[in-house]
Amino acid sequence: MDFTHRHVNVGEVSLHIAEAGDPSKPLVVFLHGFPEFWYSWRHQLEALAKAGYWCVAPDLRGYNDSDKPEGVESYALEKLVGDVAGLIGALGREKAHVVGHDWGAIIAWAFAQQRPELLEKLAILNVPHPVAFQRGIRTAKQLFKSWYMFFFQIPWLPEKAIAAFDYRALRQGFPSFSREDQDRYVAAMATPGARTATIAYYRSIIRRFFRGDLPKPTRIEAPVLVIWGDRDAFLGVELAEPPPEWVPNARVVHVPEASHWVQNDAPERVNELLLSFLG
Repeated sequence: MDFTHRHVNVGEVSLHIAEAGDPSKPLVVFLHGFPEFWYSWRHQLEALAKAGYWCVAPDLRGYNDSDKPEGVESYALEKLVGDVAGLIGALGREKAHVVGHDWGAIIAWAFAQQRPELLEKLAILNVPHPVAFQRGIRTAKQLFKSWYMFFFQIPWLPEKAIAAFDYRALRQGFPSFSREDQDRYVAAMATPGARTATIAYYRSIIRRFFRGDLPKPTRIEAPVLVIWGDRDAFLGVELAEPPPEWVPNARVVHVPEASHWVQNDAPERVNELLLSFLG
């Protein structure tokens, strides 16, 4: 399927989006993670568009062809949530289904809490609810898995490490991806300013974690689907279940054979689950 590409002014920044499907149909917004871009959702865009949804996947701010404002403060979680709200409004809608993976899922969790009036249903791929993660990160097991978040706090060195040896570290992070797809992710990360901008997400949230000024959790009443690839090397499977006191209307589905990149490893299963949930 050919996707339509354009830029949308969402308020503070302009985001590049890829879209598929009929703009008169229900809107589904897909939020990618690190170190990806809209292309992460290619399989889902096609399948859900064919099933009767208007599918929109932005490059998040700092990524690929979207704007890359300077400064760690430009990547505060509230600003990222504001981009999603601005995108929905700019597309002429009052509400949307939101699907997020990795950093996109962190934003999606926060969006559901901060802008519930804009949300229809929420689907999360391989990222725990923030309360569950804050509990998990205090364990030795999860702290070891999350070592890279602390490495990213060092000035300039992470940017150099990512680009070293033709982005070898990035390529090694996508072992199940084709060489062609790896090249696409490398090209997106090699966009001027992208490495510093995307790492700023981690610099912002970890600094706030240690300052104790992360957004306070609020109860999510909307229906929530969590899809979890059990072979995730970065997040323990014990973090998959959202705390019921914060997310009372949640369903968790495990995909045993999939890694952290569940929508790439098991696209047909993910599509099936999303269509059943949204429909």
